[in-house]
Amino acid sequence: MVNDTERAPPPYFNIDPKAAADKLTDPVTTERFARAAAFAAKGREFLAQRGYAPDGQKHLRKFSTWEICRYLIPVAPAHFRRVLKGNPDLPQGDGQGGSKWFTLEEVLSLRDYFASQGASDREYRPYRPEGLPAKVIAVANFKGGVGKTSTCAHLAMSAALDGYKVLVIDLDSQGSMTSILGCSVEDEWKTAFPLMAKHFASHVAAENRVRAIADDDQIPLDETLIEAQKMTPGDIIQKTHWPNIDLIGAQLNLYWAEFQVPVWRMQLRSWPLWDALSGFLEGEGILDQYDLVFLDTPPALGYLTINALSAADILLVPLGASFLEFDSTGRFFDMLYATFASIEDGENRARLTEGLPEIRFEWDAVRAMITRFDPAQQGDLSDVIQAYFGDFMTAHRQDFTAMVGQAGEQVSGIYEVDYRDFNRDTYVRGREMFDASWAEVKELVLGSWWRDMQLQEAAK
Repeated sequence: MVNDTERAPPPYFNIDPKAAADKLTDPVTTERFARAAAFAAKGREFLAQRGYAPDGQKHLRKFSTWEICRYLIPVAPAHFRRVLKGNPDLPQGDGQGGSKWFTLEEVLSLRDYFASQGASDREYRPYRPEGLPAKVIAVANFKGGVGKTSTCAHLAMSAALDGYKVLVIDLDSQGSMTSILGCSVEDEWKTAFPLMAKHFASHVAAENRVRAIADDDQIPLDETLIEAQKMTPGDIIQKTHWPNIDLIGAQLNLYWAEFQVPVWRMQLRSWPLWDALSGFLEGEGILDQYDLVFLDTPPALGYLTINALSAADILLVPLGASFLEFDSTGRFFDMLYATFASIEDGENRARLTEGLPEIRFEWDAVRAMITRFDPAQQGDLSDVIQAYFGDFMTAHRQDFTAMVGQAGEQVSGIYEVDYRDFNRDTYVRGREMFDASWAEVKELVLGSWWRDMQLQEAAK
């Protein structure tokens, strides 16, 4: 009889179990995770600094005359130069001769000049109706790795280059969007968490006023809620290296909201937990301070994502052109239906007994977007996905180019990298790919604003 220790190793790869056991370390304890996290933090800081200036801060690069005239201001380069020469009080840029470079602040100033003095048949500023609130755009999917944060970041940057004033809210505790925008967050008190807590605290205060009249017991406010009542958006909104992009950042402790929100709901069943984010966006006047608000969500349908979807006017759902991502996205839509239909049914039953109007969730538009697209390999499957999702799909598909990969290595968006680091054709192809995505989203934004304006006029 052959002992187990004398058996020949399994034939596949010829791995010897005893030799394999000798290579193992001692069993891994929880402390090892802390060491791995510490090493990762150091590595993350090192890699992030590769996209930063020597002073440790991110700075937005300057834009050339060629870029400005091709992408940012609809004016011929020769006329652009003549205007600068004839108006020495305008920003003149850096550089010699026809090769001038301008900051984005200078570009926005020049755009204002051309809007007042330029050709009357051209639009130098983006369309923005007065008296209407900002449009809120959520980018969500509960499958990770679909290009959600990258898509959200590039759309926000596209909107900023277009001249819009943008607020980005990072709701993913991984904080990737926060890193891309060159910011850091000390703790959860610099995230969206305290403003959501403030929304709950305001509902508790209202309930306690009713209870005081009825001489009922009060709902106590703990230290977190007491402190949250003092918070303002200005306490957590950060400036970024983009002059017209502000940020509410994220960090690991933001995930605590996923546990705290249901606890608050148990304390006060009448609190609309899905409305915490939209409550402070509307109640704190944020929608009047910005043109567009972009929400980057975690890869899960948790309470933070539900709040983002509830607050959104437009929902964008990135996915790759693969069966698994198509299947996962379909299930995501199924969960959206189940979640929000359940909220509507539960709330409306209570509202019916109290004689209150029903609630109904609505979005101006919902679009799935194919990202990281390889036209040589994924054309047929993309066509199938397009056929099944129909008008839920954008027409444009985002190719994955070398430029996108290199920008990602530098923790930057493609609009932030210098085109001189690339072949000109590579830059144009990469940039215009994301420009095309923004064009489709911008069409949704402008159409929604226009429809709102017509409804507002009809209601007068």
